[in-house]
Amino acid sequence: MTSCALAIRDLKKLPPAALEDLLALNNANVTELSLLTMARFQQLISAAWAAWSNAEHSLLLLAFEQSATYDGTNYQWFRARYDNFVYVDRVVVAERARGQGLAGALYASLFAQAAEAGHALVCCEVNVQPPNLVSDAFHAKLGFAEVGQAAIPPGKVVRYLTRALAPRC
Repeated sequence: MTSCALAIRDLKKLPPAALEDLLALNNANVTELSLLTMARFQQLISAAWAAWSNAEHSLLLLAFEQSATYDGTNYQWFRARYDNFVYVDRVVVAERARGQGLAGALYASLFAQAAEAGHALVCCEVNVQPPNLVSDAFHAKLGFAEVGQAAIPPGKVVRYLTRALAPRC
């Protein structure tokens, strides 16, 4: 795996037509994520604390802080248990861009900005059923630890993960 510098683009600043490739990227990974319409995608971007991609649209990250107006089941699980967090709802790297260090660079930026904003945790979930072994290994390498599990209709089981952030100086 090679390391890379990452120029993050804020999706909130892009016109709707520029989001089509990212919606397609999300929907091409529906097993790991969930299917979205353009209207729902725009709604999520609007509510997100971080809505990021790169210029090539080969990666996507949507993350919400604890006070977001977001109705996602997994987000609500964290909201019921933690007061100060950033929840990664979806993160995906296009197949053509995998193995280049993009996800690691994206998470490094997320950790830094979340800590700077005063957040204590970064939270996410990873599928147990159907299994997502690559995501499990990636999140373990970044220091995430399991804090719970849940069955999510229709037939998914997820592991809830958190990673503490270093306090600001």
